[in-house]
Amino acid sequence: MAGANPFQSLLKEINVNGETFHYFDIASFPEYRELPYSVRVLLESAVRNCDNFQVLEKDVRGILRWKQLKGTPTSDDELEIPFKPARVILQDFTGVPAVVDFAAMRDAVLKLGGDPDRINPICPSDLVIDHSVQVDFARSEDALAKNQDLEFERNKERFTFLKWGAKAFNNMLIIPPGSGIVHQVNLEYLARVVFQDAAKEGAARMLYPDSVVGTDSHTTMINGLGVVGWGVGGIEAEAVMLGQAISMLLPEVIGYKLVGKLNPLVTSTDLVLTITKHLRQIGVVGKFVEFFGPGVSELSIADRATISNMCPEYGATVGYFPVDKNALDYLRQTNRAEEKVRVIEAYLKATDQLRDFGNAEQDPVFTQIVELDLASVVTSVSGPKRPHDRVAVSEMQQDFRQCLVSKVGFKGFAVPEAEMSAEGSFSWTDGKTYALRHGSVVIAAITSCTNTSNPSVMLGAGLLAKKAVEAGLKVAPYIKTSLSPGSGVVTYYLKESGVIPALEELGFNVVGYGCMTCIGNSGPLDDNVANTIEKNNLVCCGVLSGNRNFEGRIHPNTRANYLASPLLVIAYALAGTVDIDFEKQPLGTRPDGSAVFLRDIWPTRAEIQTVEQKHVIPAMFRDVYEKVELGSDSWQGLNAPTGKLYPWDTQSTYIKRPPFFDGMTRELPKIGNIVNARALLNLGDSVTTDHISPAGSIARNSPAARFLSDRGLTPRDFNSYGSRRGNDDIMARGTFANIRLVNKLVPRPGPRTLHIPSGEEMDVFDCAQRYAGEGTPLIALVGKDYGSGSSRDWAAKGPYLLGIKAVIAESYERIHRSNLVGMGIVPLQYLAGQNAESLGLTGQELFSIAIPESCKPHERIPVSTDCGKQFEVIVRFDTEVDLEYFRNGGILNYMIRKMID
Repeated sequence: MAGANPFQSLLKEINVNGETFHYFDIASFPEYRELPYSVRVLLESAVRNCDNFQVLEKDVRGILRWKQLKGTPTSDDELEIPFKPARVILQDFTGVPAVVDFAAMRDAVLKLGGDPDRINPICPSDLVIDHSVQVDFARSEDALAKNQDLEFERNKERFTFLKWGAKAFNNMLIIPPGSGIVHQVNLEYLARVVFQDAAKEGAARMLYPDSVVGTDSHTTMINGLGVVGWGVGGIEAEAVMLGQAISMLLPEVIGYKLVGKLNPLVTSTDLVLTITKHLRQIGVVGKFVEFFGPGVSELSIADRATISNMCPEYGATVGYFPVDKNALDYLRQTNRAEEKVRVIEAYLKATDQLRDFGNAEQDPVFTQIVELDLASVVTSVSGPKRPHDRVAVSEMQQDFRQCLVSKVGFKGFAVPEAEMSAEGSFSWTDGKTYALRHGSVVIAAITSCTNTSNPSVMLGAGLLAKKAVEAGLKVAPYIKTSLSPGSGVVTYYLKESGVIPALEELGFNVVGYGCMTCIGNSGPLDDNVANTIEKNNLVCCGVLSGNRNFEGRIHPNTRANYLASPLLVIAYALAGTVDIDFEKQPLGTRPDGSAVFLRDIWPTRAEIQTVEQKHVIPAMFRDVYEKVELGSDSWQGLNAPTGKLYPWDTQSTYIKRPPFFDGMTRELPKIGNIVNARALLNLGDSVTTDHISPAGSIARNSPAARFLSDRGLTPRDFNSYGSRRGNDDIMARGTFANIRLVNKLVPRPGPRTLHIPSGEEMDVFDCAQRYAGEGTPLIALVGKDYGSGSSRDWAAKGPYLLGIKAVIAESYERIHRSNLVGMGIVPLQYLAGQNAESLGLTGQELFSIAIPESCKPHERIPVSTDCGKQFEVIVRFDTEVDLEYFRNGGILNYMIRKMID
């Protein structure tokens, strides 16, 4: 049981603004100043929460030994530590399942004889409804209102459920729909930087660093403001909300030194794409990256947040910028109270957590140091299929043409020589005929939190648009252009700076606030455009200012997708193609016939900063956020149920009690071997959560569509998988439903697999159902980096519902491995140098896996097949806590048993 804190003697007082606060003086440890700033946050959490029950004194001592354990690349000693974040942030796509699970857990606790009131968030939880608007309406003055009205109509039941949750659960703040993207709202409004806990009667308030885990992998964006935070699966987040510490390995910390200054013509997007490729090459999966060096002072907080946001794309756990004076100034700029900023500054100074990037004496020890000269950064894009495949814009035309002819892969489409000049034409409503070719741009979207949090690139795009309009340039009307700002503040300063009319004239109308094109909610293309692409088998393109461009994610008709700055999104929209050399080829012509090159309309960094300093002011943040929690009239008018137990509607296709706790008992289930299992799938490398978890629109020929049709819904009402994450029937049917899924058991890409006993090819869900009816357990064979991409809990919940008991992979992305454990699925890893191919496995064997009752982390266990092949795999339970979750059948089952003990 919990006991007294052995570090109570470190509790000190500080007086600010005439008020006395308490804090733990972690700077008094002799080893402290050698610790990376990110590790200091882990240390403080361990010291403050040390009760010799969840957090032990030896855990604190272990973190203090960071230099000995992780101070060099050759230090490979692993130490498991607990971490209790200060808060949890959820967005509604993962927030809905979290609230659904909490509601179901209350039912389960009541059934097992416990008190359902105990299922309540203990850790402060912020839920932002950034409801991923689908861009049905794009080029119209009232696109925003139309999209939002349509989304409210489609998602009324989901929003009503969340409004019930806001009343039913304590310690949960819900930001209503239409407010902005979760990560930008977190940056501009929710982040505390330093917590100032409400005082108990007669006691001083406690100060400690803000830290957060979130149910989206891009939670890391908040690292740019000096808040340690990263993405976890919804499953793990729910446990943290219930007061459970995260069990993690003490991380290596890569020091990323920035020197020099950016070229006046490059953007923060170019910088982040450069860093993303660099860090992917270095290999930082599972590690912390901490930025330092004099070059950091050259970057605004928005620039830093852009770099931190892309952390999942370079694979690290965090991409951290310690708090400095610039961060404090940002708090003032975003209308945080001056009294609170003074407290934040005083606390950080008292604990040596306020950074001066120009003072090398403050540099801590790092596992490894890498360096980037900002002056070396050039204008760049990334693609056509992965965010870390950076291409200099000066080489883009050549690179794209090479991709066309290269064999199918991350950089290839294998277009036959005879089809290289393929072309299709169609008539538009303006009476003109337009042609599409390989490289034609059909989607151009300024979208996602990576860039729309950053005034420099947003205002830069506006200034470029203004110059383009003044030069007489236009965007072809068939290109689906859209602008989805990260918050109302962005629209505010775009209007005040006078660039909105030019953006709208080029078709970049504000279409909504939320994750859109980057998450696959591009909405439909015009039928003429889609038919022309399909008929001529064209490699057409999407250009977006997002984070993700994996195959099949953006739109089924854009086989090539490029990440780019908002300025380049407009540039490529004006050009109408990515098959262009901007240095040699003009974007178009002026009314007098003279050529207009990109360099003629490109704004300099100095031009942008002048506008930014004038128009991005605290009053905007005050006006936008002072009423944000009230929500729109539509939100206020929702009539939500009351009561602590949710009145489930058995006919609902949106909100359904999940079956995760059906048949659960107070006693632990026995660990059993997996005997005579079939491989449901045999997959290759870089299978992302986009391939696994249902996302985007629901295809009309899919099992999910058939399920909805059987319940009387028409395709117009199918909505998206994201909107229906609260219904396991839909999500199970959409698991592995990606049209680009490459399953080696079947001859063509798509959401299909082979029922091995019969030899029949089937939809993945239907095949899993047949195996379930036959009593056959299932596994999946996969390659490297399994589960990269967004931290989607349904990428684990879906396979669980399909009956997958274990996954055998070459390697895992961190969050997905954790999510598999959280659902009771066994993550297994081939021995180094081995994979399905080297072992001669086809995926059509019967597999038996011996899991010992006394299984240990990273233990080797045998796998045998019916064809006589035998091999060993490593059990990827990384900690004892992982094993405890597995023994309970998953993390939520563990929490329920804990609540009723």
